[in-house]
Amino acid sequence: MMECGAGNDGAIDAGKAPTRRGLLKTAGALAGAMIVPDAVAAAMRPLDPRPAPLPASALAPVRPAPRVVPSSPRVVRPELMRRALAALERHGSRGVQRDRMVIADFAASSAQPRFHLIDLVSGTSVSKLVAHGSGSDPAHTGYLQRFSNQDGSNASCEGAFLASDYYVGKHGRSQRLIGLDPTNNNALSRAIVVHGAWYSNPDMLRTHGRLGRSQGCFAVGERELAEVFERLGQGRMIYAAKV
Repeated sequence: MMECGAGNDGAIDAGKAPTRRGLLKTAGALAGAMIVPDAVAAAMRPLDPRPAPLPASALAPVRPAPRVVPSSPRVVRPELMRRALAALERHGSRGVQRDRMVIADFAASSAQPRFHLIDLVSGTSVSKLVAHGSGSDPAHTGYLQRFSNQDGSNASCEGAFLASDYYVGKHGRSQRLIGLDPTNNNALSRAIVVHGAWYSNPDMLRTHGRLGRSQGCFAVGERELAEVFERLGQGRMIYAAKV
């Protein structure tokens, strides 16, 4: 951060006596200040050597300001938002509800909250961490490198998904997804779902700097799953892309 340096244009050279012109200038400035008598009177009073008492508010313990969490779909980049809304319009005839949706921004690192749960009625949003598939990031860089719709690829797939029913499987409570595009129409047979996972918990960032990887599922933190299910619900769309 750059610091602002104070200029020395107003400095007085202590080695020079004030000139007559300078005294006249000072007198003129004080005469102008007479418009505000209180200010002049205060300037002419002798200084009190005793420090002024601090107000009671200054003695109160300082509390940190509350953390402000972004709550607007503007956290989603405009081009990605445009594509997601176009997908919502395109798949409206397939029973997709239009009040809420989720956008997974796979251009971002897994260390960033990139699973955006958006309320299209109120205009608010909440963003969560989400893992991508190991087949999408073989070197485990934290960034998705590629998508795949193929069985056995363990990769994430792109496109629009319809959030379907809940079930309890090997990852606990999960939600099935139906792929609505040619790029993800094998999602149901591949068991690409939403579920919670220990490797998507925030403490992974403190120890590894990135989340673990799924087998292509949208894996969120274990403590975040209930809120994700509540905000997403059934019959709504998840749109995943790398734009």
